[in-house]
Amino acid sequence: MRMDGRQRIILGIDPGTMILGYGIVLIDRSRVHYVDMGVLDLRKEKDHFAKLNTIYSGVGGIIDRYSPDDVAVEAPFYGRNPQVMLKLGRAQGAAISAAIARNLPIYEYAPRKVKMAVTGQGGASKEQVALILSRTLGVEFQSRFLDATDALAIAMCHFYQLVSPLADTAASTDWAKFIKAHPDRVK
Repeated sequence: MRMDGRQRIILGIDPGTMILGYGIVLIDRSRVHYVDMGVLDLRKEKDHFAKLNTIYSGVGGIIDRYSPDDVAVEAPFYGRNPQVMLKLGRAQGAAISAAIARNLPIYEYAPRKVKMAVTGQGGASKEQVALILSRTLGVEFQSRFLDATDALAIAMCHFYQLVSPLADTAASTDWAKFIKAHPDRVK
């Protein structure tokens, strides 16, 4: 999907079973503006299924409040504990379900891709991501909002993908992948 010159709102979501972060940016003629960010704090809720309901209704409320055009979600990453990954996947599913219920397009990005898009380093720390976002968006962030700045980074990653969809392959040194992805560009 390409930018068409009109305003566009992107909601980024960093799913979690304890803290879910969200970040919202407004795109205006390929310029990005910070709108809001925050967290859904799920730590007091002990029942996992009640947490999923809170995620669904909380993300639904955020969507209803900001009317995003796109929802960008971080993909669960493989960790050492399969139970943690399963719970994260369920949290992501609850957030995605809220967007699906409102007929919104959903985009998923791997954590390394998000960090690479924002900082240029796939292994960047949460603090590095927050610092770069602060400079890019001209907004001061406090370190207690790292889950929210991660969500903001996901929204920014989607913005970068919209304005430069070839960035992934153009920056690659793997010419075979580039040619396969873009046969029309090779003569």
